Amino acid sequence: MWNTVTLPVWALVLILLFAAIAALDKLLFPSVRWFLRRRLENAVAQLNQRLTRPIQPFKLARRNDTVLRLIYDPQVAQAIVDHARSTGIREDVAFQTAERYAREIVPGFSAFTYFGFAIRVARVLSQSLYRVRLAQGNDDALGEIDPDATVIFVMNHRSNMDYVLVTWLVAERSALAYAVGEWARVWPLRQLVRALGGYFIRRRHNNPLYRKVLARYVQMATEAGVTQAVFPEGGLSLTGAMGEPKLGLISYILDGFTPGKSRDVVFVPVALNYDRVMEDRNLIAAHASGTRRFRFSMTPILRYMRRQIWQRVTGKFHRYGYAAVSFGDPLSLTEYLTDTHGDTSAELGAELMGRIGRVMPVTPVPLVASALNSGVRDRKALTVLVQSRVADARAQGTAVHIPRDDLDYMIEAGLRALIERKLLIETVDGSFTLTAEGTPLIAFYAASVDHLFDGSGGESPGKTAHPATPAT
Repeated sequence: MWNTVTLPVWALVLILLFAAIAALDKLLFPSVRWFLRRRLENAVAQLNQRLTRPIQPFKLARRNDTVLRLIYDPQVAQAIVDHARSTGIREDVAFQTAERYAREIVPGFSAFTYFGFAIRVARVLSQSLYRVRLAQGNDDALGEIDPDATVIFVMNHRSNMDYVLVTWLVAERSALAYAVGEWARVWPLRQLVRALGGYFIRRRHNNPLYRKVLARYVQMATEAGVTQAVFPEGGLSLTGAMGEPKLGLISYILDGFTPGKSRDVVFVPVALNYDRVMEDRNLIAAHASGTRRFRFSMTPILRYMRRQIWQRVTGKFHRYGYAAVSFGDPLSLTEYLTDTHGDTSAELGAELMGRIGRVMPVTPVPLVASALNSGVRDRKALTVLVQSRVADARAQGTAVHIPRDDLDYMIEAGLRALIERKLLIETVDGSFTLTAEGTPLIAFYAASVDHLFDGSGGESPGKTAHPATPAT
């Protein structure tokens, strides 16, 4: 047994390589992982000291641990049995389906990616494209929210910039968990969205088992105190106006909430408005065709970036005007449920959309577009109507952003933006003509603020809720 064994050099190299890998795996890697984990925990602890609402342990848990916790949940287990019976498949196959759903939904949050990368990119992107204004901060009301409550920001959905804008503006409060549609399940967005704490939902091709897995994840995150952001409309507004609420996620939260036993849930209304929505033409075309299918493609993004770089190099770049955000009065779910309600989900959705509508910020382009859309076609009449509407809006507490505190300048800024985009033509005598392309676009921007001037007191135009479709 002590005889000499002769080996080729390549075999010796392989043996030594495998031995080194085994040694690293058993000795060094665990120590390195422990060291990095401790450093990450210390960094998160320091980060939590400056956040109004610290990052909850549930959000920082290993993704695989959360997946296992979800698929072994008693309610999910019962849904697996029901799914197997209804479809005629074996329970182990149904279990594998539920596990696939869970891995599709559960994110893998990275505090470094969120606060070290995403926040910086969101700030730079927002400020490079828009003059961002916090029209109504409502700091006193937000400061009175119970520190132990779960906060859910409920927002209207105007543009895909909503994600970017709100992520940056609430960065000092907490890290948001978004529900993201199927459009983002492509490389490289899928990995980035998961690292930012976003979770994917299916709007189509779902079934009772999928909905139960999604519902239990949302309920677990809510009970754990994870700060979330929800778009009740379920998708981008195709008309510019706020749409009817689709209360899938909110109904899941209601189903898992027990007053007096569950952690309180506080909904914070957030209203967003823009002088220019980058997707406006696509949204109007989708509304005209009756389809909402938007396929993700890098081609228009690269084309857009190339155009922006060229405009900046040549000095022809102009930002897209103003983007404004307002925070409304929070709504405690515990207090809300003390009153008797018929259809709780529908009434809650209407109440939240109404609160969003009442604090909708008014920026130059939507205000001028609203006046033009009402039939005004000369500068003098436009000025009179805008002055009247600004006075009415301020009387009812609506946030109106007047640049330089100069109403004439605000009107001029709105008109200039529309004229530069060739949506409006002004003649030498001060009268206006809407172009063929400008007519639907001006109506699109006017719709975002028309509800503030139609005597409805800022209520959402949509009253009927659709609880079956998950909102994003």
